Amino acid sequence: MKNLFRIATRSSPLALAQANEVKNSLASVHSSLVGKKNIEIKTFKTSGDLIQSGSLADAGGKGLFTKEVEAALLEGKAEIAVHSMKDMPSYLPDGLVIGAFLQREDPRDALISKGGENLSKLRAGSIVGTASLRRKAILLRTRPDVRTVPLRGNVETRIKKVEEGVVDATFLAISGLKRLGMVDHVSNILEPEEMLPAVCQGVIGIECRKNDLKTLSLIRAIDDLNTRYQTLAERAFLRELDGSCHTPIAGLATVKNEKIFMRGMILKPDGSECHQSQSEGSVGEASDVGIVVAQEIRARAGKDFWSL
Repeated sequence: MKNLFRIATRSSPLALAQANEVKNSLASVHSSLVGKKNIEIKTFKTSGDLIQSGSLADAGGKGLFTKEVEAALLEGKAEIAVHSMKDMPSYLPDGLVIGAFLQREDPRDALISKGGENLSKLRAGSIVGTASLRRKAILLRTRPDVRTVPLRGNVETRIKKVEEGVVDATFLAISGLKRLGMVDHVSNILEPEEMLPAVCQGVIGIECRKNDLKTLSLIRAIDDLNTRYQTLAERAFLRELDGSCHTPIAGLATVKNEKIFMRGMILKPDGSECHQSQSEGSVGEASDVGIVVAQEIRARAGKDFWSL
């Protein structure tokens, strides 16, 4: 088809739900240019999808979920790629840019427990499955009496592991559960004060080639400015800390009345040490606000913090 517009994405149910959200948003504002029937979703298996056990940090980190999709974009196999921004490395490959962000979904974490207990009511010795160093560290800091085990797989797989009693509980992003229509599985939604989210959790980013001005123009029509400011602050925070999957890092920016407020945190993997900071500024200073928070945390933590 001459005017076919192609979207590259991972093949998981959540990734497809996000790609369809972008597809519908584009079709709603560009019906005369694109047309919903002229938009094709192309799926790609990523290295991260193929690893179902062990630590992602040891296997290569965040880029495991984006490398193959971004390669397709660079090779001209698609016009855009749709990503969960929390899976994106701090730096993008040369020639690519995040051209738009959909409005951010709820960034909070949710607890799914077999008996429906909230976090404070989990019995001592409960086994909590998570592959997230951030969730593990925050959990062990507040509930050192529970035990954590690695748990990977898509949303459905992790929920099934709880239902089958393989683990007593697990954590999932409420944003993903909402997009999949699975919020009925939630036992407890955790406020940021209880569990600070991952950087950019709940944000869908739309990536394209930097020199593809036509596509950039198309996707900018669905760009949400407040989400862009939040993402700028949080990713600047992550870059300044030189964040990797080996260090538990959490951060959340919020926007109100043209002001941005950012809170960040780093922890030791066992939860034994934690450093936090916060800052605010105008939305035009979003990146600077994130950098300030990171610099203050780095100063508080000291050089020895990263000598694990």
